[in-house]
Amino acid sequence: MASDESYLEYVLDLLSEVDQVSSRKMMGEYLLYANGILFGGIYDNRFMLKVTPSSKALCADSTFEAPYPGAKDMIVVDTDNPEKIAATITAMLPELPEPKKRAK
Repeated sequence: MASDESYLEYVLDLLSEVDQVSSRKMMGEYLLYANGILFGGIYDNRFMLKVTPSSKALCADSTFEAPYPGAKDMIVVDTDNPEKIAATITAMLPELPEPKKRAK
């Protein structure tokens, strides 16, 4: 099931405190970036974050699920606390790989 664009807009609104958030549609789902770094996505209308030491510690009470069959588990985000979400993303960004430079 593909995610709704209205849910994407809802999540982007929650992330207004995070710098330079952008999204990219990919096979009916949405990948989420901050400062060009992939930190999570929207899969089947579920907002999910990559698992890093910081996100795991700050979201210890959250559910971990695979976004699609065969994928690594991600954190299913509780959207009730935008400040906690912003703090988690800010803390996890340094732990994620920088985007690779594309050859021209």
